[in-house]
Amino acid sequence: MLHCLRPLPLALALGLGLSAAPALAEEEAPNADTVVATVDGNEITLGHMIVLRAGLPAQLSQLPPAVLYKGILDQLVQQAIMENNFEGELSKAAKLSLENEKRALIAGETINRVADVAVNEDALQKVYEENYMTAEAQTEYKAAHILVETEEEAKSLIEELDGGADFAALAKEKSTGPSGANGGDLGWFAGDMMVEPFSAAVAEMEAGSISEPVQTQFGWHVIKLEETRTKERPELEDVRAELEEVVRQQAIDAYMQKLSEGAEIDREAGDALDPEILLQTDLLED
Repeated sequence: MLHCLRPLPLALALGLGLSAAPALAEEEAPNADTVVATVDGNEITLGHMIVLRAGLPAQLSQLPPAVLYKGILDQLVQQAIMENNFEGELSKAAKLSLENEKRALIAGETINRVADVAVNEDALQKVYEENYMTAEAQTEYKAAHILVETEEEAKSLIEELDGGADFAALAKEKSTGPSGANGGDLGWFAGDMMVEPFSAAVAEMEAGSISEPVQTQFGWHVIKLEETRTKERPELEDVRAELEEVVRQQAIDAYMQKLSEGAEIDREAGDALDPEILLQTDLLED
C-alpha cells in the first residue's frame, strides 16, 4: 500500500472554530520571520502560514483571510505536535516524497532566478522585433462556404447562386459542414488556418465573388469571399505577457542546455525498465 505524508485537511481545522486574525500591536512590523506560535519550543512563523495559504486549493484560497487565519494556524500547530511526537523512521514513500519535494522546490527556485534575470526591456524588445517587426503583413479573410459531397452538387449550387439564390439560405439548407447552421459563415481567418486547396482558392478571390468548386479532404466547397483586411502589427505592450513567456522559456532552455552538457547523466538502467512498473506501488512498502 502506498503511504504518503499528507497535511491535515484544512476544512477540519476550520471546523474547530473560526475567529478573526489576532491584531498585532501597531508598533510591530510583522514579516516572514514573525513567530505566531511555538510548540514545545519549536517556532511557527508568519512565513509558514503565508506559504501554506498560497498552496491551498482554489476553493479554499478564495475564502477571506479572516476565515482562513485560525484554520491555517490550527493546522500548523497540529502538524507540529505530531512531528514532535513522531517516533521511529518515516516510511519509504514519505522519505522519497520529501526528496522529490526538495528537488522540485530547488528546481523551481532556480527557474525563477534564471527567468527574473532574463526578462528585461532589452530582451523583450529583441524578441518583439524578431517575431513582429520583420514579419510580413498578414492578410485575413472573411468568408462563408457551402460544403457538399460531390462536384456536381457544388456546380448546381453555383448555378442557383448565379440565378440570384441567397448564399446563407442555401448553406443552411444544403451544407453538410458545421457552419451550415450559421449560413456557412466562417468569420475572419488567416490563410494558414485553412487546408491548402481552400486557402489557395480564397487568396485568389476578390471580395464579393463566388468560387468555382474547390475540393478538399472534407468534400466540395463553394466559397463566398466577403471581405479582406491586413492584420495590424500589435504594439509591444499588447503582447508583453506573451513576449515575457518567450524570453523566460528561452532563458530556461539555454540554462538547462548548458547544465546538461556539463552533467554526467546515465539513464541506461531507467530506460531499460518496462514503463508499467510505475504502477507497482507495492514496491514502496517497507
